[in-house]
Amino acid sequence: MLIQGRRKEYLTERNLASRLLSFWAKRWLDIVLSGAGLILSAPLWVAIALAIKAEDGGPIFYGQERVGNGGSRFKSWKFRSMAPDSDRRFGPRQAADGDGRITRTGRFLRGTALDELPQLWNIFRGDMSLVGPRALLPSEIELSGNGEAVSIECVPGYAERHQIRPGLTGLAQIYAPRDIPRRYKFKYDLLYVKRQSFWLDLKLVALSFWITVRGKWEHRGRKF
Repeated sequence: MLIQGRRKEYLTERNLASRLLSFWAKRWLDIVLSGAGLILSAPLWVAIALAIKAEDGGPIFYGQERVGNGGSRFKSWKFRSMAPDSDRRFGPRQAADGDGRITRTGRFLRGTALDELPQLWNIFRGDMSLVGPRALLPSEIELSGNGEAVSIECVPGYAERHQIRPGLTGLAQIYAPRDIPRRYKFKYDLLYVKRQSFWLDLKLVALSFWITVRGKWEHRGRKF
């Protein structure tokens, strides 16, 4: 019994050490890649800002409150891809195929995910991670199986997906069909929470880069 007790204690300590190592490896990857991305993409920021201003003269950036790790709130930043005051005029809702709110410049930015470049700053700060569940709005509405509108906080898996930082990319962003309900996307998020590893993060970052190069982020079918 004494040997079994010591073995369990050893395994618990080893698991804790492994989790801590994984946590710091992930954070190190976030800091290094987001910092490098901020520096290397600086010329793109200038070009994108000029293109946005030239099209309609509106704001360059778009900030929106999102839910982070443990339910905390933070402001997520993007390059503006929709007409100015879209939220005020139409309400904060997800973009649909052929959405008239999206500008010409915005359509290119969304297809290549360049609209999300400013989120590298969120990652560098620690609000987000490179890989994780997508950051949600605080008060999103989801349709249940019978078409009834319910708070997204009531959808199974909502709380579990917030055990880790939200990500710029992730299993759901890459593999889930774009227009499926959140309750199905949450299954991808929960799978990532259970299976996350340094090597899985590297694979998902590489796939995301390939999708960006091909301009397939807005594609409704297979992205790669």
